[in-house]
Amino acid sequence: MRWALVKVCLAVTAMVVVAFAVPLGLVVKEMARDRAFSDAERQAAMIGPTLSITTDRAELETAVLTTEPGAAGRMAVHIPAAGEADSRAVEIGSRRATREDLETVRESGRASITEVPGGSALLQPTALGSGGIAVVEVFVPQDEVSNGVATAWLMLAGVGIALIVGSVAVADRLGVRMVEPARRLAGAAHDLGEGRLGTRVPEEGPTELRSAAVAFNSMADQVVQLLANERELAADLSHRLRTPLTVLRLNAASLGEGPAAEQTRAAVEQLEREVDTIIRTAREQRPQTQGQGGGPGAGCDASEVIRARMDFWSALAEDEGREVRLAGVDRTVRIPVARPELAAAIDALLGNVFRHTPEGTAFAVDVHHSGDAVIVLVSDAGGGIADPRAALARGGSGGGAKDAVGSTGLGLDIVRRVAESTGGDVRIGRSVLGGTEVRIWIGLGGQRPKGRGHRVGRRRRAVTRRNAGPRFRSGTGPNL
Repeated sequence: MRWALVKVCLAVTAMVVVAFAVPLGLVVKEMARDRAFSDAERQAAMIGPTLSITTDRAELETAVLTTEPGAAGRMAVHIPAAGEADSRAVEIGSRRATREDLETVRESGRASITEVPGGSALLQPTALGSGGIAVVEVFVPQDEVSNGVATAWLMLAGVGIALIVGSVAVADRLGVRMVEPARRLAGAAHDLGEGRLGTRVPEEGPTELRSAAVAFNSMADQVVQLLANERELAADLSHRLRTPLTVLRLNAASLGEGPAAEQTRAAVEQLEREVDTIIRTAREQRPQTQGQGGGPGAGCDASEVIRARMDFWSALAEDEGREVRLAGVDRTVRIPVARPELAAAIDALLGNVFRHTPEGTAFAVDVHHSGDAVIVLVSDAGGGIADPRAALARGGSGGGAKDAVGSTGLGLDIVRRVAESTGGDVRIGRSVLGGTEVRIWIGLGGQRPKGRGHRVGRRRRAVTRRNAGPRFRSGTGPNL
C-alpha cells in the first residue's frame, strides 16, 4: 500500500509537471525569438531617417556602421535604381536574402522574416525621399534567437524534478503514517484470532484508522468480557452443584456400613473431585474481570430468597443437630441483584458452614436494612478463620481450612461479585458465636453507604448475644 501510494503520487506529479513545464518552455522559446526580432526591427528603424534624406553611399555606410548589427556586419541596405539610364541600384553590406524575397517585400511594403544560412533575416521596407522603397536587411543569428532558452529550460527541469522528489518524499511519509497503523491493526487482528486476548491497538494515525483502532479495541474488550462471563458462569454453575453434593455426602454418611454405602460414598467423593476440577479449570482460564450484577430490572426480594434457602438448609441442620437462627426477613427487602445470584451466594456460604464445621455447630443468618444498603450477616460457632485478609483475596481460601479436601476458594468469589456489582463489599470477622462472621454489604444506590456499618454491626451482635444458647459448639471454621 505504501509503495502504491508513492507510485500514484509520482505519476500525478509527473503529469502536472509535464502539463505546466512543456507549455512554459515553448513560451520561453517564443519570447526569446520575439525579443531577438524586436531588437532587429529597432536597429533597422534607425536607418530610416537617413534613407529619407539621402541615398549617398558614403553617408549610408556611415549610418550603417553606427548601428550594432552594422558594426558586426549583419546589416545590409538595398536601394533600387531610380529609373534613369545611368542610374544603378545601391547595395550596402552583405546580402543574405534572395532577390525574390527582397522584391516581394518591396512590392508588398510589409516587413518579412526569411530563413537564411546560419539564422534568419529581417527584411524591413523603408520609404526613400525620391519615392522609391529601400529594403533594410538585418541578419539575426540562430544563437541570438535561442539566447537564454536552454538556461530557462534547465531551470524548469530542475523545478520539475524538485517537485517530483518532494512529492515522492511527502507521499512516502504519508504512506508510512497510513500503512503502519493499518499494519498494526492487521497484526492485532491476527493475534486476537490466535487467542492472545490482551492484544490492543494504539489509537493513532489518520482519523479513519484511529476510528478503526477504537472499534477494534472495543471489540476486543467485548470478546474478553464475553469469555470471562462464560467462564465465570461455568465456574458458578459448577460451584452451585456443591449444594446438592453436600446433601448427598451427608446422606451417604448416614447410610452406615456395607458395600452399597461404600460405593455411594465413593461415587459422591468422585463427583466432588470432578466438580472441583471443573471449577479450578474455569478459574485458571478466566481473566480477572469484575463481576456483573443485575440492575434494577433484575432485582429480587432478599428476604424471600434467604427464607427459601434457609428452609432448604434447615432440614440438613436438623439432621446434624445444628441450631439455626434467622432474623430480619419478616419484611420485603428489594436489592439490585438477580435472584439466582443471591441464592448462589447464600448457598456458597451455608454450604461451607456444613462442609467445614463439625455436626452440631450452630449458625445464624441476619438481614439488616439501613436505608441505602442491605447487610446480610452469616455467622457460625466454629473455630473461625485464622487469616481473614487471605480469605478475602480473590479466589483465596481462608484460615486453617485452606487445605481442606475439595476447597476451591470460589465460594467467597461468588459472594464478592454479588456485593461488588452493587457497589458494596464483603468483610470477614469474628462472630459473637465464637466462629466466623461474613458480612455482605449490598448497596441500593450503586455506591457503598458511609457511616452505618459499625452501628449495624453493634445491633446485630447485641441481638445475637441475647439469642445464643448452650447448644452452640465449636469446630473448625468454614472455608470460604
